[in-house]
Amino acid sequence: MKKALIICAGGMSSSLIAKKTTDYLKEKGENIELDATSQSQGTKMIEKDEFDLYLVSPQTRMYFSSLEKAANKKGKPIVNIPPQAYVPITMGIEKMAKLIEDNI
Repeated sequence: MKKALIICAGGMSSSLIAKKTTDYLKEKGENIELDATSQSQGTKMIEKDEFDLYLVSPQTRMYFSSLEKAANKKGKPIVNIPPQAYVPITMGIEKMAKLIEDNI
């Protein structure tokens, strides 16, 4: 099982996106689970080293460089989520799933 984590402002909208994307990936036969956390917990979550990929939401893009330093220390990939992949509709979920599959 591979695990990815969305790091966002508060964790609310990203939790919905994480659930919908996890369900979509499972339907496709992928063994990937997506979770979400707030930006304030982002570095701590990276330091725990429990995820294979970190995704930074559009509204927390300004924290990318500090989060990237933490991810690099753990040797884990981290990517910015494009705005079109951060909407909880079918098109956005498909784009999020592809972003994860391409980077995990």
